[in-house]
Amino acid sequence: MEKLTGFGPHLMLDLSDCDPERLNDLDLCFELLNGIPDQIGMTKITQPHVFRYSGLVPEDEGITGMVIIAESHISLHTFPQKRYCFVDIFSCKPFEVERAKQRFIEAFGSLSPEVFVTERGRRFPRGAVLPRAAGF
Repeated sequence: MEKLTGFGPHLMLDLSDCDPERLNDLDLCFELLNGIPDQIGMTKITQPHVFRYSGLVPEDEGITGMVIIAESHISLHTFPQKRYCFVDIFSCKPFEVERAKQRFIEAFGSLSPEVFVTERGRRFPRGAVLPRAAGF
């Protein structure tokens, strides 16, 4: 884990060529979101909310889930028919990015993962309280 210069890291995973049965497994998605905060040094403050989604485009059905952590949030969206999954982990403090990345890639069996890590809030005023703007 490295020192932050902004608000915090944002890990984004675009997982393709996944196992469609795993992507369609509600219990697996819940367990991933339930366990990952402890595994990467975060503080879970809610139980995961995980549900099946089916909308106007039938082939976009899948599972959506989120867990709120003291440091921000972790979310996932699966598309079993397209063998695809999106995962986001945003935090106000460093976390074990490599462990998180590997956990989701392995859990969904992604053969073609794309990994993006960026630091958000580079201009976030850490430790400073700004004067109130007029009218606020």
